Amino acid sequence: MSASRLKDGSVTQRTPRIEMDGKENSPNSALICGSMAYDTIMVFPDKFKNHILPDKVHMLNVSFFVPELRREFGGCAGNIAYNLNLLGATALPMATVGKDFALYAKWMEQKGVSQDYLKVLDDEFTAQAYITTDIDDNQITAFHPGAMWRSELNQVPKDAGIKIGIISPGGKAGMIQHAEQFVAAGIPFIFDPGQGLPMFDNDELKIFIKQATWVALNDYEAAMLQEKTSLSADEIAAQVEALIITKGAEGSLIYSKDKRIQIPPAKAERLVDPTGCGDAYRGGLLYGLMKELDWEVTGRIAGLMGAVKIAHAGAQNHLVTLDDVKAEYSEQFGGSF
Repeated sequence: MSASRLKDGSVTQRTPRIEMDGKENSPNSALICGSMAYDTIMVFPDKFKNHILPDKVHMLNVSFFVPELRREFGGCAGNIAYNLNLLGATALPMATVGKDFALYAKWMEQKGVSQDYLKVLDDEFTAQAYITTDIDDNQITAFHPGAMWRSELNQVPKDAGIKIGIISPGGKAGMIQHAEQFVAAGIPFIFDPGQGLPMFDNDELKIFIKQATWVALNDYEAAMLQEKTSLSADEIAAQVEALIITKGAEGSLIYSKDKRIQIPPAKAERLVDPTGCGDAYRGGLLYGLMKELDWEVTGRIAGLMGAVKIAHAGAQNHLVTLDDVKAEYSEQFGGSF
């Protein structure tokens, strides 16, 4: 272990860094704002409904025996960066993490993902979700935001060779400030509010849309955004270069200029775990934008990344290379990129 100085001036012990062959200094990099989190996933081999008395929910006191447990690395910024890194691009996750981050840091070093824009807060824990799933795939989740809630302590750099950004779910103040900083720095970015969307009111969401270059949502989030802003999908799309809506097994829909582009679903080898599929899609989306590919190609690459992910448990346990994705693209869709 060696000591290193953090951006706040404090010193922490951390494992030696892996050299990244100059990727960290690449002028073609993506700054990925959002959360880094631990996901603790437990499986209850029964049905919740068999252990919850409907007439006693006002005094609920239950305990579930969970013989199966796993701990995964997650958080939207971490997941998106992992997928973009698999494609060979320079992914720079930016997040606030806690005093328990050493295990995650070691994982990132092993995978060659940059930690340059992570700030460690010694008085907080890293964000973490505790998820219990029953055999009907119902879930009970408790989420502790921890250091994530102070993401405004990070600043979007103006002169670091960053080509593109994305604002994924994080602390509310941080998401607002990072959007302003992307605009001030002249860096185009994707607004990807995800599960953080309910934090914002009508006016705040309209400002995000006005600031963003692209907006990415799943179909449920798209419906929520339209309801909260009273804007139709076409009206949202008219204010950005593209509105991207993922639709799970139905593929995705991209509103670009005056066109609606239906992206067909990519075929998965098997269906194991949907956790992190949206983040994998966004990794592919960023890759296509960074390479200035057209939307038909970009959407298909993004869909393939989601299909690769769903065949594996956890958000960061799949391995694929750019050559693998190119070969799969040719097999499923024909042509190449």
